[in-house]
Amino acid sequence: MFMKKTLFLLSVALLGAGGLLWWKKKLSKDPFPLVAIASYGPHSSLSKAIDGIKEKVAESLGSVEFEVQDVNFDTSLIPQMIKQLISRKPKVLVVLTTPVAQYAKSAVKDVPIVYCAITDPVEAGLIRQEGVALDNITGVSERQSYHQILAFAKKILPKSKKMGLLFCTSETNDQALVKEMEKAGQAEGIEVLAMPVGQARDVPVAAEKFRGRVDFIYVGTSGPIQPTLPAIAAIAEKLKIPVINADENAVLDGLALASYGVNYQLMGKMAGAMVRDLLMGKKTIVQIPPVDPTGAHCSVNQRLSKAYQAIISDQLVQDLKDAGIEIEIKG
Repeated sequence: MFMKKTLFLLSVALLGAGGLLWWKKKLSKDPFPLVAIASYGPHSSLSKAIDGIKEKVAESLGSVEFEVQDVNFDTSLIPQMIKQLISRKPKVLVVLTTPVAQYAKSAVKDVPIVYCAITDPVEAGLIRQEGVALDNITGVSERQSYHQILAFAKKILPKSKKMGLLFCTSETNDQALVKEMEKAGQAEGIEVLAMPVGQARDVPVAAEKFRGRVDFIYVGTSGPIQPTLPAIAAIAEKLKIPVINADENAVLDGLALASYGVNYQLMGKMAGAMVRDLLMGKKTIVQIPPVDPTGAHCSVNQRLSKAYQAIISDQLVQDLKDAGIEIEIKG
């Protein structure tokens, strides 16, 4: 009996060892699939989107390798970044922001591309029509409801009639933002004063031009503009103009009175679901329609709300919650 048990345990051990050797051999031939993620630069919103992508892919597939790179908002380095990532032979390339996505679409033909954090993919030339993937690319936009943003601004700052908006003249995303915000402004009764900026270093001079001309400044998700938010906030404070931003971290840091924007973590998960389907072979790229994000999130800085006499009523909080919009009071 003892001998039989010993032989049984030995057999199990050998099978286990053999199985382990087989698995290692399989991994050597068939390594974990690689997902390459190309981003524009280090930013909290983009980081949340990347986290969402990783989380969604990992929860479905488990063993996946990710390679994440960015160019620190230096457009000239995008070709080099994409070339390096493609040299790793990824199964899927994820691109965040318009400049990165536009270059990848023109340069990469043999790897499926999923975009994320794009304001207007049609305007950017990534797809030809809403809801239809083009060639080798699909993804999730970061399209905001500008009507809702301005309606929110009017509720917390009821006297608002004019809004200041900085935009980068070389950014397709920014040009789309100006058009959409002006259209929403006409509907909501808010005039939009759009101030062009050639480069990030021009932001302080441009922001000074809002003096006495606007009731609040809106800072969106522009790659060149968003990193200069501390400078914008400092000038706005001097001019006594509140800032409403797309990024809730700025509210927590006391740079913005309020934020209203898409939930970047959720947007990343939506893109991650597309990546998952491609990795599992469930769908081809043309079978995955591009989509807009779902869900919104807003936050208000309590200290700045007092300084600017912003109105944060219980009714406003309840109305937002009833609409499925998260709201947080911070600071």
